[in-house]
Amino acid sequence: MHLAYPAVLAALLFSVGLYGVLARRNAILVLMSVELMLNAVNLNLVAFDVWLRDTLHAGQALTLFVIVIAAAEIGIGLAIVLLVYRNRGSSDVDRLTDLAEHGPHDPQGEGAGPSAPEEKAEAAA
Repeated sequence: MHLAYPAVLAALLFSVGLYGVLARRNAILVLMSVELMLNAVNLNLVAFDVWLRDTLHAGQALTLFVIVIAAAEIGIGLAIVLLVYRNRGSSDVDRLTDLAEHGPHDPQGEGAGPSAPEEKAEAAA
């Protein structure tokens, strides 16, 4: 077996997944793109395991661990997405600002920039 075929396929899968993570705004599509990237890694692990003729089949064993971790990640990720969708009505990743850091004086983050104390001093004078 030539190693180039699965390596090129894995590179294409990883590239599509990376594009999906960087370009998509829907959280479900981002999670699906992460799964594509993990499957590309799994394909590489199995291909190199077969190519090196490893007697312990470490690549295939590691692939099973990656599949288990990916299943746990998608379960927790979907639970978070469903809770966000119930609370907000949208699963748009760009609109999630609940965990963003805000300024010390403004809990909503409005006017928390460097000019906020100057504006307050001018308003008091």
